[in-house]
Amino acid sequence: MAEPIVAEIRAVAGRAQATLAHALRVLRQKGPSQVQFWFIALAVGIAAGFAALVFRLGVDQLQSVVYGTENTARIHRVAAQIDWYWLILIPATGGLIVGLILDRFTPEARVRAVADVIEGAALNEGRVEVKAGLASAAASFITLSTGGSSGREGPVVHLAAVVSTKVMRWMRADAITGRDLLGCAVAGAVAASFNAPIAGALFALEVVLRHFAVHAFAPIVIAAVAATVISRLIMGDVTEYYLLEMTTLSFYVELPAFLILGLVCGLVATIMMLSIFWAEDFASAVQARLRLPRYLRPMIAGVLLGTIAIAFPHIIGVGYGTTSEALSGRLLFWQAIVFVIIKIIATAITMGGRMGGGVFSPSLMVGALTGLAFGMVATAIFPDFSGSPTLYALAGMGAVAAAVLGAPISTTLIVFELTGDWQTGLAVMVAVSLSTALSSRLVDRSFFLTQLERRGVHLAAGPQAYLLATFQVASVMRAKDAPRGADEGTCWAMIEQGQYLDAGATLEKAMPLFEEVGVPFLPVVKLGGQGEAPELWGALFQVDALRAYNRALAATAAEEHS
Repeated sequence: MAEPIVAEIRAVAGRAQATLAHALRVLRQKGPSQVQFWFIALAVGIAAGFAALVFRLGVDQLQSVVYGTENTARIHRVAAQIDWYWLILIPATGGLIVGLILDRFTPEARVRAVADVIEGAALNEGRVEVKAGLASAAASFITLSTGGSSGREGPVVHLAAVVSTKVMRWMRADAITGRDLLGCAVAGAVAASFNAPIAGALFALEVVLRHFAVHAFAPIVIAAVAATVISRLIMGDVTEYYLLEMTTLSFYVELPAFLILGLVCGLVATIMMLSIFWAEDFASAVQARLRLPRYLRPMIAGVLLGTIAIAFPHIIGVGYGTTSEALSGRLLFWQAIVFVIIKIIATAITMGGRMGGGVFSPSLMVGALTGLAFGMVATAIFPDFSGSPTLYALAGMGAVAAAVLGAPISTTLIVFELTGDWQTGLAVMVAVSLSTALSSRLVDRSFFLTQLERRGVHLAAGPQAYLLATFQVASVMRAKDAPRGADEGTCWAMIEQGQYLDAGATLEKAMPLFEEVGVPFLPVVKLGGQGEAPELWGALFQVDALRAYNRALAATAAEEHS
């Protein structure tokens, strides 16, 4: 009696296994349906949430071991009590480890972060570098645990993007599906990091995908909610910052003060971004002139940070403790001003020294301190028409962060969700709008887009500027033996005059050359080594280049409005 039952169970299990295998084959070959994709988004959101939490808890654990305290939120108070040489030795050692990791596993010995995720979404079908991404996560983990003055959100976002890239490769996802999966991963990482599902979803849409298409909204929201559930199950349903007092507007006459605060925060955010870029350029110039090995650059930055930390231990780590003190008004005016300056310097050293980490948490700290200092002045001048200085700290935190990220919508919501205070939305929105409007004129929209612009990746101007870089000349040209190809003799005559394109070039280089030369086609050659003649592959016709460009523009518009 038992044998037929066992045989039936085995048969059912075999059929189920075969059905699952068939479903997975269909999923990889034909792509997911909408409902299937939602379940995939759920899984990616959960994975991104776990990645963010493991990174965060790991940093807290290692930092507590290194500095000998369990209260890592108040690490600056502990650091003020340890011997000065430890304050230098810890970040210097961490910097050396970071340098060795990046030198071994990344081509340029630099950390991958949010800017690389944005580039992957725009130019690489939603994919990012896996090996360099994992090395960057490890480097940022060491940096944040040993006193680096940066944030954990940038590395977490890229780590989540690595997860989505692995899923894309397994699925063999197309470009649109790949970008949507990337958005799901980013939304999950941000939501889990801040316990902020709304802001996580909007951050992925506003900053990474840079559109609000309906087809991407549902899976991204599912991923953000799933990651938040994971975060709250482990960390609890609490806000990142706790406000000691209600931060309400005294009267609408106070709103002009927040307009001024927005402009001040826009300037502070711009100074912060330009300081980081200047530090990067200066460190690169010194490294080249002294011929320093790449792995020593983060160590030198660690020594500088440790030296600053002897007098100002507030720069150590993410800085949530100091930000909380600013939001609760427990700092003096001169402390707020000095801490803004020192934090900007420390963040510039960390990022310029290529130690790793992100800029979001430092911008929150700088913004809260700027807002508090401004609020102390404003409430002292007009005490009868002013609320609390902590309201200005809250608005300043959002204003500087929004200007740095170039994300006024999601940053405003992050401030609300971080603090749980929804009564002061008017003041925060006013300050955020003015700060982003000002800073976006002084840099290329945001810190991340300016980073990419400095690398020659032109995303700030929109698809019409960067889509040409996605087409290689060789993929659009007509081969030399094509029926309607260019005359080979004419091609060689043009090559002798220097009018040709390398096969590895992109349409970004080709289109200006068409305008300059004024010809209907350009020869495409494969350049040989020194003393070798070039090999003629074919010719790129201007009409073909324009046709490919127009198709790409139409596809981008269709994706962003579907």
